Amino acid sequence: MRLKDKTAIITGGGSGFGAGIAAKFIAEGARVMIADINTEAAETVAAELGALAQEVDVSDAASVEAMARTAIDGLGHVDILVNNAGMTHLPTPMEEVDEDAFDRVFAVNCKSVYLTARALVPHMKSRHSGAILNVASTAGVSPRPRLNWYNASKGWMITATRTMAVELAPEGIRVNAVNPVAGETPLLKSFLGEDTPEMRAKFLSTIPIGRFSTPEDIANAACYLCSDEASMVTGVAMEIDGGRCI
Repeated sequence: MRLKDKTAIITGGGSGFGAGIAAKFIAEGARVMIADINTEAAETVAAELGALAQEVDVSDAASVEAMARTAIDGLGHVDILVNNAGMTHLPTPMEEVDEDAFDRVFAVNCKSVYLTARALVPHMKSRHSGAILNVASTAGVSPRPRLNWYNASKGWMITATRTMAVELAPEGIRVNAVNPVAGETPLLKSFLGEDTPEMRAKFLSTIPIGRFSTPEDIANAACYLCSDEASMVTGVAMEIDGGRCI
């Protein structure tokens, strides 16, 4: 029960890594809001786990503010924020990615971190306590060709994590990131371009441990980083990648 009496918001919690993190947090004693742009997915996972569900577009300020208010009202306060919602563009030569796709990737992967901070950091400062976890990617550390703007957005998240950690440490707020390698999530097909045995084998050959990451892998790391066990850990971008970035 490492998160007993803690409360958490998990964006993108309706599937993939977010749903795995939600399940782990609840098993460890936390009360959780699952926030997702897919309302049905959020409600389904929330019903299964005994959590709150909230529709949110993390790229929209009003929607993020509404999420924060609802969480504070429903949970009493917010101890943990997990910025997990994310998206990518399809593998494409960098100059051929259209502007709408570029804008959407940076709105969901980057602007969302700014918006959730604006909505929830004042609340955490008022309590002199909090943990923020940004779900970045190995793509921000060891980028692959043809995912250029996605790679760049995750590199941005890693830098944002570090600068947030430095600024917020005196306020009692810790900020960390996890860098998953590609996993069995709805984004996998987008990363691969086409989900075929040949493409999977090619990608797996770059991971020394020899498998994709799972929601449980990411959830276990997230639980540690957001728990009081990690009270001296801030500004870390932990690779959960089976050796991919070595």
